[in-house]
Amino acid sequence: MKILVLNSGSSSQKACLYEIGDTLPESPPLPLWEGRIDWSGDAARITVRKSKGIAKKEKLKSLSRELMLKDLLATLWSGETRSVASAAEINAVGHRVVHGGPRFHDPVRISSDVHAAIGGLSHFAPLHIQLELEGMKIVADLLGDVPQFAVFDTGFHRHMPAVAQTYPGPYEWFEHGIRRYGFHGINHQYCANRTAQLIRKDAKSLKIVSCHLGNGCSVTGIRGGRSVDTTMGFTPLDGLMMGTRSGSVDPGILIFLMRQYGLDADQIDDMLNKKSGLLGISGLSGDMRVVLARMHAGNERAKLAFDLYIHGLRAAIGGIAAVMEGLDVLVFTAGVGENSPEVRAATCKGLDFLGVTIDLNRNREPLLDADISCPDSRVKVLVIRAAEDWAIAGECWKLCCCSAAVA
Repeated sequence: MKILVLNSGSSSQKACLYEIGDTLPESPPLPLWEGRIDWSGDAARITVRKSKGIAKKEKLKSLSRELMLKDLLATLWSGETRSVASAAEINAVGHRVVHGGPRFHDPVRISSDVHAAIGGLSHFAPLHIQLELEGMKIVADLLGDVPQFAVFDTGFHRHMPAVAQTYPGPYEWFEHGIRRYGFHGINHQYCANRTAQLIRKDAKSLKIVSCHLGNGCSVTGIRGGRSVDTTMGFTPLDGLMMGTRSGSVDPGILIFLMRQYGLDADQIDDMLNKKSGLLGISGLSGDMRVVLARMHAGNERAKLAFDLYIHGLRAAIGGIAAVMEGLDVLVFTAGVGENSPEVRAATCKGLDFLGVTIDLNRNREPLLDADISCPDSRVKVLVIRAAEDWAIAGECWKLCCCSAAVA
């Protein structure tokens, strides 16, 4: 079965094609094909990679998002990166949908009714959901009635207890859907399952703290295979300090900025989402690699940005471990989590009271899906490659198999 996965973001569009046989592999295979569009203003860069032969294709264009995505997908069945004989070879398409709101939890096949219902959730994440809906329409235009499935980034957190979902405002907030939904759920769930595989234990017996550290960052507590608490909330702006996002701040600051400086909602949104975090504090970049390089060169604001990042991360890990009344495994995943030994070392250095000790030499090695804890550490510390797209493909495969069994 060949399954195409689309992962739409505000400034990028990722796509990949997996082939899955009669059984679902434990570890992610290499995709047959990968494509990516990165937008910058009116221009964009397309990058396409074919696993067999490692063909690459990059170009700049200035076209609409719709035309760019159609152009990207066409490289699947034409040109030097051709990976299938025709579009008809694609058996299913999975979409990452950033927000399921109070209605959608489990992966679902996209019908006209589901498509309309997802559109009705656009007020939760306007930009992301509109792009995701556009992707569904483009796939239908190109591939006809191929089965399409929505996999929700908020779905894994649906079992969090009410105390973890509810904000301490008027209870009417909760009744109107203003609650802590959590995000990065697709990857957090994957990491929990992958952890159980790697250490050969039942996921239901483990207390895991999963740290998804990329441009967006979140920490999730997973007990018995279910999310019990997470740092992101009603929106992906909540929680940890991130690349360009502030994370949690005193809401009184926002009221002060509105009253004292006349800032409106759009200006505050831009400030908190695009001009804060590592970028806002360092004044340099939202990229941890740049911040670290400048910190080592003696830049004091870069050091402050790094220290704030680690301070918040430790606080989140310790807090969620307390909520779970213990910790068996600490996981680092996503771009920073996977590729920054310095972030991992600085974080774990402050967590020895929880029983976390890492092998510093092993931590410096470029390892993925690996244990970097010391042999005598009470808590396993794992570095796991993020695999959102593969997890989405797996959910599509399960749904297709279930449909075939019923038929």
